[in-house]
Amino acid sequence: MVLPFKHEPFTDFTDEKNRREFEAALKKVEGELGKDYPIVINGKKIYTDDKLISINPGNSEQVIGSVSKAAIEHVDQAFESALEAFKTWRKIPAEARADILFRAAAIVRRRKHEFSAWLVYDAGKPWGQADGDTAEGIDFLEYYGRQMLEIAKGKPLNDRENEHNSYYYQPMGPGVTIPPWNFAFAIVCGTAVAPIVAGNPVLLKPSENTPVIAYKLVEVLEEAGLPKGVLNFVPGDPAEIGNYLVDHKETRFINFTGSRQTGTRVIERASIVREGQRHLKRVVAEMGGKDTIIVDNDADLDLAADAIVNSAFGFSGQKCSACSRAVIHKDVYDEVLEKAVALTKEITVGNPAEGNVYMGAVVNKKQFEKIKDYIEIGKKEGELVYGGETDDSKGYFVQPTIFKDVAPDARIMQEEIFGPVVAFTKAENFDELLEIANNTEYGLTGAVISNNREHLEQARYDFHVGNLYFNRGCTAAIVGYQPFGGFKMSGTDSKAGGPDYLQHFLEAKVVSETY
Repeated sequence: MVLPFKHEPFTDFTDEKNRREFEAALKKVEGELGKDYPIVINGKKIYTDDKLISINPGNSEQVIGSVSKAAIEHVDQAFESALEAFKTWRKIPAEARADILFRAAAIVRRRKHEFSAWLVYDAGKPWGQADGDTAEGIDFLEYYGRQMLEIAKGKPLNDRENEHNSYYYQPMGPGVTIPPWNFAFAIVCGTAVAPIVAGNPVLLKPSENTPVIAYKLVEVLEEAGLPKGVLNFVPGDPAEIGNYLVDHKETRFINFTGSRQTGTRVIERASIVREGQRHLKRVVAEMGGKDTIIVDNDADLDLAADAIVNSAFGFSGQKCSACSRAVIHKDVYDEVLEKAVALTKEITVGNPAEGNVYMGAVVNKKQFEKIKDYIEIGKKEGELVYGGETDDSKGYFVQPTIFKDVAPDARIMQEEIFGPVVAFTKAENFDELLEIANNTEYGLTGAVISNNREHLEQARYDFHVGNLYFNRGCTAAIVGYQPFGGFKMSGTDSKAGGPDYLQHFLEAKVVSETY
């Protein structure tokens, strides 16, 4: 019997026992840094001279691991492996496929602190954020396994006399998963195992920034009993193999999470029918956001400030759901800003491998320079109230940064920064709060802090985002509780962690039999 889905609990690091256990996990992982990791095709480990080098964002001199880079010929080999594996994997009962996910979840749960420690080193995640990332990966394994058991039952149809009709779902074939670096275990896990449990082999190209933790998932699924060739691990340079993976005639689907620029290019390239291609490619794309918290004039202002600060600066703002726009009613603008600055002053910044800080470094030098540029833009577009300092002498550190009195159409109010920068602006009334909230090309997450039920109901229908939250922050969606995906240029609104997600990797089929 499979128990109902239950969200994996987070670790309380105020508990001394939990702190000691996590410190021990960090020490264990530290002793394993610097190893070489292979490409994996049809279960075979392949090492190449050309490597991706993973660096600790909080200590740019610390190598986390070296991962072999796949070339074009490896992609072709992986597709051959996937096509061969598909012949049998597609016919494996859904219960057996789901059991592999449940076993994988049990493995990760037993080693939860170890996986979170890898996230601390590989992605620079603070302890709580790393723990949440690992918990979300466990949730994806548990939830998608249960969803597949339901989907395997098919859907009821009507029958006529001497006729029986059945409606069921079948897998599509090999596809490509291209996850991001910011949820380096959770999203890697969810985007890979969803099509796999649906019966499709996957070619997984992890982010070049966080390939080591992605390889750890490959090891877990292998240990859980996933057959060879069902998951092929092809890390590499996006410029070298990214387009080829999307363009390949055997690619049935592309499961992508990343920037708007790359996502729209994937959609465009996937629409082209290549020589020998006999199917239309599906694209599942989550492409970022420019997320707003609006604060009404009768809101709980302490709650508002806390929601803004934690949504803006959790994991250094490196979430597509992060709050980078605070739109405040003029009557409470100064008070909310004052409270937010006071909370921000309490934020600790440092290398999470050395202690339980609130914020770590940003992921790499390129992002560091991009965020620095936006801070300089912000100084011209508004008034710097707090932060703005940067330091890359050892790691890529950016202090939490707040700007005030920024125009709604300013660049730092419109463009995705993906860093710890939030801009405040004021509005005359609730209609204007909503108007500003909707004035970007994105529509991923948003939040409304208000005690006015009429205004909340107005926002329910007029705030154009895929995930809308009332009286809380705009980050931290939970699998099975708040399925995640956005409108407009935020992607295809595919709702990861929701009841419809697996159907993106399945084809519905009707069989009608006359007696």
